[in-house]
Amino acid sequence: MNIISNLQIPTTKLDLFIRSVEISSYLPGRVRLRSAKLIGNPALEVEVQAQLESFAEIASVETSTVTGSILIKYEPAVLRRNAELRKVEEYIMTHVKRR
Repeated sequence: MNIISNLQIPTTKLDLFIRSVEISSYLPGRVRLRSAKLIGNPALEVEVQAQLESFAEIASVETSTVTGSILIKYEPAVLRRNAELRKVEEYIMTHVKRR
């Protein structure tokens, strides 16, 4: 394991994005994120949807500029074939906000 991994420094745009939002819920196949920056920002909404939908492994992305919510749905086995997305899911599992 290298020092970047040990320090958990973001190494990709996707990794940086995930660390910039609140992970409000996680179930395998379903993740809800929240971003205050998304509220009232339709341009950012379009960008977020385009970036996330560019991954064939992600089945759907629903966003709301009213609540700042981003709902991502996927098939876990399919997503985990992509090493970058598997790493992001592992981060999400360990950083989800517990209620």
